[in-house]
Amino acid sequence: MRNIPVQVIIQTVKNLCIEAACNLPEDVEELIKANQAREESRFGKYIFEQMIENIRLAREENQAMCQDTGIAVVYLEVGQDVHITGGSLVDAVNEGVRQGYTQGYLRKSVVIDPVFNRKNTGDNTPAVIHTEIVPGDKLKIMVVPKGAGSENMGALKMLKPSDGLDGVKDFILKTVREAGGNPCPPVIVGVGIGGTMEKATLLAKKALTRKAGTPHPDEKYAALEKELLEKINEMGIGPQGLGGKITALAVHIETYPTHIATLPVTVNLNCHASRHREAIL
Repeated sequence: MRNIPVQVIIQTVKNLCIEAACNLPEDVEELIKANQAREESRFGKYIFEQMIENIRLAREENQAMCQDTGIAVVYLEVGQDVHITGGSLVDAVNEGVRQGYTQGYLRKSVVIDPVFNRKNTGDNTPAVIHTEIVPGDKLKIMVVPKGAGSENMGALKMLKPSDGLDGVKDFILKTVREAGGNPCPPVIVGVGIGGTMEKATLLAKKALTRKAGTPHPDEKYAALEKELLEKINEMGIGPQGLGGKITALAVHIETYPTHIATLPVTVNLNCHASRHREAIL
């Protein structure tokens, strides 16, 4: 059994919140630069230039690359041989978010109640926390700030198994087309297929944290990702929705076994600033 004090978790989450908001992962930045070269629209190329400059300034000045620093989605992989000491794991994560958003001067965007009392909590808590128990004595923490512009454009559909592959493709493409410029393209398209209603949604969101542009390990799904990306980039939505060749940087699909009578599909979009940072304790 390995002990991890809550103070270490608080400090780690705080640092990850600030880093995620200010320092875009290199794999995402490299994909943006690669697609700048592929963009054919003159104005689209200019938008890419502004994105790249914004990424540089945010990193050098340690300031948020977007004013919407999101709701904090936190993925925890807790080794079964880990013992959290000195307090609650959930409380520690929320305290880390509280400190990170306050000390990092990140916008607080969480409201107390979704319908009747939309008063700001003032510290961007509570976080949305997903916990998985895994073998070993490590604790992996990933912080993913999720802004509303892209989050609002996501969609879930409970397809019938008879809808098949064509139904899956049609729904994904329809969701991206209807989103248009709202999610600040070029987007990364996260897709979850299978499981149940909530599992498909979790898969779609987790897909956005995969190394940007890496293909699915199953060649059939890798081919589907490539096909969807090509069709999305034929839509002409372009950078920031102002026209051009590059509407999406990547399509990432994740799957899970499902019931014989269901075919759940979720699409979760991420803007070009695909922010996430992780640490292993």
